[in-house]
Amino acid sequence: MNLVQVDRWTVGAANPFLLVAGPCVIESEQHCLEVAGRIREITAKLAVPFLFKASFDKANRSSGRSFRGPGLEQGLRILGLVRSRIGIPVLSDVHEIWQVSAAAEVLDVIQVPAFLCRQTDLVLAAAQTGRVVNVKKGQFLSPWDAQNIVEKITSVPGGKLMLTERGSSFGYNNLVVDFKGLPVMRSFGWPVIFDATHSVQLPGGAGTASGGQAAFIPALARAAVAVGVDGIFVEVHDRPEQALSDGPNSWRLDRLEALLVELQQIDRLVKAFPA
Repeated sequence: MNLVQVDRWTVGAANPFLLVAGPCVIESEQHCLEVAGRIREITAKLAVPFLFKASFDKANRSSGRSFRGPGLEQGLRILGLVRSRIGIPVLSDVHEIWQVSAAAEVLDVIQVPAFLCRQTDLVLAAAQTGRVVNVKKGQFLSPWDAQNIVEKITSVPGGKLMLTERGSSFGYNNLVVDFKGLPVMRSFGWPVIFDATHSVQLPGGAGTASGGQAAFIPALARAAVAVGVDGIFVEVHDRPEQALSDGPNSWRLDRLEALLVELQQIDRLVKAFPA
């Protein structure tokens, strides 16, 4: 397997799982710094590799009236503060090619959203920055279709990536996770991340917003770690009921440590006996 370096963390093979976590969207500078700082304390205590995630723009909201975030300039400024003050690497998603070069100046990992995973020019532009590219497999793709994404990124000299599973469309307003897909995607030779929070999302299930079933996050996360993934993606909020985006499928910050302890125990057992 190709190993990926994210700041001081090595991701892939038998290395401990990477936690990708943070609020869905940047709500304010203070909120980002507070949440990042609290997650940093938890992960440092447990020695869990941590990559902070928050979106500067949620361009794919259900309703045009939904909160989208502070935008590129202010969002990257805030993420830069998280990186410098809290001392952790940062990830955010890009939606258009013109955002990529500015994002690469701040971000350690550039994320391509699920809905845009087949946008060749966007994927290639992200890879050409030299940053690690995290591509979320679209809800409409099979696991084996993700090999095309890998081939696009690795066609760029030095291109490096992680693939993230976030569930597949299952009728209207629902998602299902096919856990066979995790080893399939991992067989393409790059780290695979499991998004435990978007996998319990109910897309558009609230009419003008997406719903979610956060109670199932631990079960799916435990199952994914048992399969042998290289990272877990969890949107975390201190007050999910007041979150400005994806609150129904976000995990409560005050319950994060207990979840990570469980996942660590499974991860250590599984990676002590590699398949």
